[in-house]
Amino acid sequence: MKHLKYQKNVIAKCIFFIMIICMVNCSPPEDPIKCTLKNSNCTITNTYGAFPDRSICRAAKVVYPTTEEELILAVANATMSNTKMKVATRTSHSIPKLVCPEGDNGLLISTKYLNRTLDVNVSSMTMTVESGMTLRQLINDAAKSNLALPYAPYWWGLTIGGMMGTGAHGSSLWGLGSQVHDYVIQLRIVTPATAEEGYAKVRTLEIGNPELDAAKVSLGVLGVISQVTLKLQPLFKRSVTYVTRNDSNFGDEAITFGRQHEYADFTWYPSQKQVVYRIDDRVATNTSGNGLLDFPGFRSTASLILSSLRIAEETEETLSDADGKCTNGNFTTSILKTMAYGLTNNGIFFTGYPVVGYHNRLQASGTCLDSLEDLTITACPWDPRVKSLFFHQTTFSISLSQVKSFIEDVQKLVTLVPKSLCGLDMYNGILMRYVTASTAYLGKQEDALDFDITYYRSKNPMSPRLYEDILEEIEQIAMFKYGALPHWGKNRNVAFDGVINKYKNATKFLKVKNKYDPQGLFSSSWTDQILGLNGEVVTVDKEGCALEGLCICSQDSHCAPEKNYFCRPGKVYEKSRVCTKVDTNKEFTAGVSF
Repeated sequence: MKHLKYQKNVIAKCIFFIMIICMVNCSPPEDPIKCTLKNSNCTITNTYGAFPDRSICRAAKVVYPTTEEELILAVANATMSNTKMKVATRTSHSIPKLVCPEGDNGLLISTKYLNRTLDVNVSSMTMTVESGMTLRQLINDAAKSNLALPYAPYWWGLTIGGMMGTGAHGSSLWGLGSQVHDYVIQLRIVTPATAEEGYAKVRTLEIGNPELDAAKVSLGVLGVISQVTLKLQPLFKRSVTYVTRNDSNFGDEAITFGRQHEYADFTWYPSQKQVVYRIDDRVATNTSGNGLLDFPGFRSTASLILSSLRIAEETEETLSDADGKCTNGNFTTSILKTMAYGLTNNGIFFTGYPVVGYHNRLQASGTCLDSLEDLTITACPWDPRVKSLFFHQTTFSISLSQVKSFIEDVQKLVTLVPKSLCGLDMYNGILMRYVTASTAYLGKQEDALDFDITYYRSKNPMSPRLYEDILEEIEQIAMFKYGALPHWGKNRNVAFDGVINKYKNATKFLKVKNKYDPQGLFSSSWTDQILGLNGEVVTVDKEGCALEGLCICSQDSHCAPEKNYFCRPGKVYEKSRVCTKVDTNKEFTAGVSF
């Protein structure tokens, strides 16, 4: 008991410091591409240091074009030699294996140095940028001309090309919605071509060309986007207030709240039965205020603190200490609330709501990204070079017409197992953002709420998580009972099982894919799997596969029977199959298959 109390004190203190420390100097994320020779014999990973299946992706070579002409040359050379290609971004934030070329002999094309603003037209309110530009650069460059991208993700380390590849978004049901790609009015994409065309060609796609709807969310399988033109708006101010409420009426309010406030979102803590409502709207530009967002979870943090947090969490998992998770989850959410979730009224201090400021200062953050190297004394909280946070992300959108039922199903699980979702609170609960139906062939199919769930991942792929079954059931309820659409840039394998059948224009997308890249040089086994091509399946049938979301368990060996975790039906959704801990004092039938 003394040991448990010590662990709780350690994690409480560390959470406090992770929230209040914001270093000026920090080790920014390293290049996800590493080569043993100069730009040859390379490996690539994501910013978290691990793909869902923990595999290592290799490539024979990487190129770093600095102009569109150099990009064309790279694609032409690869096409001429029939070499597989994949596009890589400067920080590689996609969790699935979208950046992995096939085999060991492929080519990586990094957009790291394609990061310039090419044109800003104030009168037409358009901006043309290269695809490797980060969201932060775009926001800042637009603001210099008193313009704004109206909606965007909350992390500014994403690139324009990366956001379009995965359909990244903010939160809104207003205007064209919160997805960045729906504000693209023109793009240039370099694709393979015939020998007569020089093995590569630039295609310019504009509004009115149906092929733009394929390229707006492309998964990187059409070619390399070189330039993007966005439709912007005059820079404006917003007023933000966070309000915490009981979740008893949350199902009904989740349907209507997004129509009431332009930038509405939620942070839900199911185990606490609480929801934080974001009341966020535009206000007149002469409204007083110079607010700033610097979200604590995106700040640089001392590596020693990150290590202490991870050790404490691993100890709670080892000891099945649900009470410890609940205590520390409550402490985390309390500190975030005290810190106004990273908002300040003047860039320094928080003095009270509402926080009013210009849109470019409130729409995204990520100060750990833009820092000097300090030998990893400090780092982004997920930096794999140090002992840091290591997690799964299950992220999906559910139609507004079904959101209430889904929320009620999650609440039923909490009623049955009250402490089961305390671990989510240590990762700031479930972030919920509004999205709208898109014309993009692989974009959102209808107005929906996006649920972003972050939770503990073991360093040992064969080690079950505490309350593993509850999160697995939530995942399966969403994907299979309610037909949720997974976020293309997040999630475990099971979320993509049969996913292409959920898109009404999938055939149109595949037609454009075959036109642009008939040899499939920008495709891989992973993209073939999620696109349902060549008989490929996204799930993996092997021992322990369900523990990491590589499969849905159908037999006990998919779980960890040696640790008393067996494949059983879920508690609420009768069709779900989850790895659950069986009380060895109770009778059960080993080896049951469903």
